[in-house]
Amino acid sequence: MSSLHNLQHFLADDQLTKSQILALITLALDIKQQPKKYNQALAGKSVAMIFEKPSLRTHVSFDVGINKLGGHALYLGQQNGKLGERERVSDYAKNLSCYADAIVARVFENSSIAGLAQHASVPVLNALCDLYHPCQALADFVTLTENFPDLSQVKLAYVGDANNVSNSLMLMAATIGVDFTLVCPLGHGPTEEMLTKGQELAKNTGSVFTFTTDITAIGQQDAIYTDTWVSMGDENPSKKATILAKFAPYQVNHQLMVKAGACIVMHCQPAHLEEEITTQLFDSEMSVVFQSAENRMWAQNAVLVTLLGN
Repeated sequence: MSSLHNLQHFLADDQLTKSQILALITLALDIKQQPKKYNQALAGKSVAMIFEKPSLRTHVSFDVGINKLGGHALYLGQQNGKLGERERVSDYAKNLSCYADAIVARVFENSSIAGLAQHASVPVLNALCDLYHPCQALADFVTLTENFPDLSQVKLAYVGDANNVSNSLMLMAATIGVDFTLVCPLGHGPTEEMLTKGQELAKNTGSVFTFTTDITAIGQQDAIYTDTWVSMGDENPSKKATILAKFAPYQVNHQLMVKAGACIVMHCQPAHLEEEITTQLFDSEMSVVFQSAENRMWAQNAVLVTLLGN
């Protein structure tokens, strides 16, 4: 586990090395299989959890997970307003560092995460921002490890709107050397900066990274991943109708699974059924959505044990 000793924060997938990610996956699976062994890992430790955005899985998985490790979680909800408005992000970070042993933050902007990490004297974990969702990606790679005999041979595709989840999956896949295909409608792909990051990382590990707007060019895949097309707070009816029409060919359904030869479908939830994924597929034997949801807790616990463990 030596590669994990130098981990100070958990902020973005491209700040992690291949050996760190693989060690975290191994640790997550060990905590999942032997929770008793770790039930005092955070004894006497408190984690402050900042939530600018509503949350089900992130809030519950961190709160319950910290409890399972013998630690204490404190929820700071939207009542405090947006970070940096009532008081500076730097002051927020310094104040929380006086009391808490770590800070978990689910925020609107990556700059808030960067600011917290810069000014806090305790570890900061990114529980979602506009650019990254590393907790989700780690949980998804834990899930893939459970479902395939050799993670390095897995071919993973993400179909739909490029967002924080696809960014994290793309960067983590490229870092650990997993072949990754990103399929997005024209004008809905990742930024040039993210695309370049993904390509550079894939070059280093020798994995194949493909970006296409052509759904028929999805190729052979083992697992297909999708996420909502309409972002939280973006539900303007006329805008939504345009998006649904444009994205319709990119729906993940049984036909697409057969075409790609994929045996597993993934989704970070909440799902908009009959939009990005059919209800039939979401509820099918091929779906590992709830396995991934559970693995959010074990993956996050691996990060917490690494950063704070007694």
